[in-house]
Amino acid sequence: MKLTGNTILITGGGSGIGRGLAEGFQRLGNQVIIAGRRKSALDEVTAANPGMKSVVFDVENKAGIRDFAARVCAEYPALNVLINNAGIMRPEDLLHQPDELTDAEAIVTTNLLGPIRLTAALLPHLLQKSYAAIVNVSSGLAFVPLASTPTYSATKAALHSYTQSLRYQLKGSPVEVLELIPPYVQTHLMAGAEDPRAMPLKEFLAEVFGILEANSAIKEICVERVNGLRRAEESGKHEAVFLGLNDAMSKNAKE
Repeated sequence: MKLTGNTILITGGGSGIGRGLAEGFQRLGNQVIIAGRRKSALDEVTAANPGMKSVVFDVENKAGIRDFAARVCAEYPALNVLINNAGIMRPEDLLHQPDELTDAEAIVTTNLLGPIRLTAALLPHLLQKSYAAIVNVSSGLAFVPLASTPTYSATKAALHSYTQSLRYQLKGSPVEVLELIPPYVQTHLMAGAEDPRAMPLKEFLAEVFGILEANSAIKEICVERVNGLRRAEESGKHEAVFLGLNDAMSKNAKE
């Protein structure tokens, strides 16, 4: 991936991994636009990073996505990189589900339909550039699911699959397709910010940018800590890794 001279749109850029990516790419010499639901969070990030831009955007609003894409492209015609980072994660008890399935449907809409819809809306613009990139942020749980967050894990597995197909269909075009596969990182997603078992956000970001700087042709960005999940199937250890992950998380939840 080209690391400088881009105009980058990052969804979910008001906190966590999204904010960290935004600040890191700005330091490398890119124009960064962050998007998210909460204007107060976006304003806090842009105030701390002069020159960064923001736009309020609700990825769950299907009707507004194409209008949003048209507005962003008109305001930032140099836009050539999309980072689909916005996501939500909620625990679900599959034995006692509400009839409405509100949480499950919101997770699917935000984590899967949102990136698909925004990619579709922006792709004609990106294809006109001499260089462009789409980065989809999935998860180690795409490869070994966390049973207490079944829909989240499933949406990330689906996003991984979609990313592979998108990359294949865009072969020979000016648009690169990358996948960022985080492990459990200390962010406010599922109250992980205070969990010592999670990877510190600064360490994660430093390793991510180190990987990108070392290998500009890389397609999957995996820090060392996520490799156990990403490679579980091919190593023949999937069942053991799945049971180890879920037994440990279940024990911790009970404690």
